This record gives sequence, structure tokens and C-alpha cells, in this order.
Amino acid sequence: MKTLKFKTNINCNGCIANAKPYLDKIKNVQGWNVDINDPEKILTVEGDHVEAENVLEMVQDAGYSAEPKKGLLDKLFG
Repeated sequence: MKTLKFKTNINCNGCIANAKPYLDKIKNVQGWNVDINDPEKILTVEGDHVEAENVLEMVQDAGYSAEPKKGLLDKLFG
């Protein structure tokens, strides 16, 4: 299973509730979570064949913004 992380502007439980119907439509997802306590409001998506483009599209359809979270190796070599 692969895990993708995104910085978002989904910043409260109400926002999560608004975004839920869209995030539940992400193809091949087995689970997702938004950490509203993290300053970057990290959306974590897990699934075998999840595509970042599909996640970004669903977040935008919900009216929020997201960008892929870069890991340390991505920052060094990306």
C-alpha cells in the first residue's frame, strides 16, 4: 500500500465534513485522514493505486487547495 501526503487548507472539523464526500470519491483509496493539528494541515491518503492527481482534483472539487508534501529525499533530490 502506498501513502501520499498533501499540505492543505482544510483546517477544522467542519472543513473535513465538507470535504468528506469528495475525499471518499478518491479512486483506489483505502483510507484518508486530515491532521488539523499540524500547521500544514496534512492530508494523508492510503491505497494501492492512488494517484496524486486524483487526490488533488477531489480536494479542489471540494473547494480547498492541496499540494504534494515533499519528503526530505524529495527536497534533496527532487
